[in-house]
Amino acid sequence: MTANWTIKELVLWTTAYFSEKGIKQPRLEAEVLLAHVLGCDRVYIYANYDAPTRQNERDVFRHYIKRRVNGEPLAYITGHREFMSLDFTVNPAVLIPRPDTEILVEFVINIARNQDGIRIIDVGTGSGAIAVSLAYYLPRAEILATDISKDALEIAEFNAKKHGVTVNFHQGDLLEPFNHDELFEPFDYIVANLPYITQSEFTQLDKDVRDFEPGQALVAPGDGLDIYRRLLQQAPEYLKPQGCLAFEIGAGQGDAARKMFAETYQLELIPDLAGRDRVIIARKKV
Repeated sequence: MTANWTIKELVLWTTAYFSEKGIKQPRLEAEVLLAHVLGCDRVYIYANYDAPTRQNERDVFRHYIKRRVNGEPLAYITGHREFMSLDFTVNPAVLIPRPDTEILVEFVINIARNQDGIRIIDVGTGSGAIAVSLAYYLPRAEILATDISKDALEIAEFNAKKHGVTVNFHQGDLLEPFNHDELFEPFDYIVANLPYITQSEFTQLDKDVRDFEPGQALVAPGDGLDIYRRLLQQAPEYLKPQGCLAFEIGAGQGDAARKMFAETYQLELIPDLAGRDRVIIARKKV
């Protein structure tokens, strides 16, 4: 990158380079990175292919390319990730929101959109993607969220303010922040995307996940469901009699999750677009 490269030339060169390095969506990532450097959207990129770029822009772009090829996730480089058609700020303190998690959020929105006065808790909120999305699309609901990480809660609170929604955040492990709340009211929905990857599975993850995303937000003891088992032990005290649990689980964990709920709950398993186990819905049996 020594000449006065145009936008088109930078995109084409970077796409080829990313492809050579095994990046799965080389053209998309090249465009997103360059748009971030130029302070524009991808539409501007398309409409101004022949526009020249400045040396300082190319220097920053080159630095970002090196970071990406080294395995750093695109979302951490740009500081942004889209989820439920909303832009979320992310950094290495939080897990990058995944499209699969939208299945969980869409389910809750669809069944709760016509209900008034409902209370929803997002356990282990991370970036706040679930809680903020629920608050945005369910403006009549009261949304709360917990996380054990202070750094994660700072990002979640920032995202709530960014989208103009109210979420009551609490720091602590699972539902423990409410243990001594004498005025506590139970929830209609307990929603969670907790760590569910086993240690052996973690070692097999792609470098950009394994080496850059927070391990405590990914890895769980035992078969991957132990943290959910702890939450399930707490849930009866905090869930209304007709309340609902909605958890994201890993591919292949459906049978173990069913056993986890034993005889107490009526279950529904929702697959992702690839047909893999993804969301388990549990309601107390009447």
